[in-house]
Amino acid sequence: MSYRPFTRQVQSVRLVIVAVLLVVTTACQSTSSPAATAYGPKFAEHDQGFTVVVVAYAPEMEGILGRIEADPNASITQMVTYKGIKYRIGKYHDEPILIFATGMSIANAAMSMQMAFDYFPVKQVVYMGIAGAVNPQWQPGDVIVPERWYYHDESVYANPDPNNPGKSVLPAYYARFMAEQPARKAADPHYPNYKPFHFVHPDEVLIIKDGMDKPQDTAYFSASPRLLSAAKSAMTKMPAQMILGERKAKLSVGGNGVTGSVFLDNREYRKWTREVFNAEVTEMESTAVGQVCTVNEVDWVIIRAISDLAGGQEGVNVEHIYDKEVSRVGANVLFAVMDELAAH
Repeated sequence: MSYRPFTRQVQSVRLVIVAVLLVVTTACQSTSSPAATAYGPKFAEHDQGFTVVVVAYAPEMEGILGRIEADPNASITQMVTYKGIKYRIGKYHDEPILIFATGMSIANAAMSMQMAFDYFPVKQVVYMGIAGAVNPQWQPGDVIVPERWYYHDESVYANPDPNNPGKSVLPAYYARFMAEQPARKAADPHYPNYKPFHFVHPDEVLIIKDGMDKPQDTAYFSASPRLLSAAKSAMTKMPAQMILGERKAKLSVGGNGVTGSVFLDNREYRKWTREVFNAEVTEMESTAVGQVCTVNEVDWVIIRAISDLAGGQEGVNVEHIYDKEVSRVGANVLFAVMDELAAH
């Protein structure tokens, strides 16, 4: 009895199995190939899209939503939630708008702003919130639209130098950084007047973006001239903004703002930020928003309504007394800017 036919059948089956395995392996390799996988944000181009209206927290959001609800030519039509952040989609006088709250502080502002760019097409960003005054000329309810934004607490905490009273032992990189200051200040009239606050030595954030081959020290971020111009024009057309029926709010465009990860409630530190950064206002989100917008090459502007003089009170800070009232005035300025943008 011969077993050759059966042997040939087994060999044929083996060949078929091998061929199938080769096909499956090749298919798996092709689908997992980096060239076939689309990585990166969903939206990378932002020439067209939403005007993004941004605030930090609830009292500011109430002012924005109240204005939209009262306007027959404005509406919220949809709300989506990503990573816990509610993004409201709607229209303002035929302009598509996206509204959300970043949450307070630098990390939340940067994260939620970048999420907006990744998940939505964004044309421009208009941010509104309350702030503490650094310049004592400002009072609760005044509204400032700074031209430049700086981080005030990007810094080195240094030990005292036992051999030089009043001096600190500084890292080598920071000593090099300070050696560059005279030349940089001579080239830029808006460059800070760096000096320490006790053991705190101010530094700059390193950023990288398209067109840079390595990270660069960046002292500040400048709001978009087009949006600053719109804010200035809008303010000239607004009626008087009364604060608790007692006084007219001052409205101003220009100057500097500072951002940090602290609630600034110390008068000596506030005076230091005025001397170093020539700051008008201080808060906890704007420079991070400006940095993210700058890296993404999206136009942006920040509107800040004064709630208090940072650390200027005797006793407990009273910022909470004015937050809703000044948020209302800030919202009025924001929508005046929106109207100005829509008209051009």
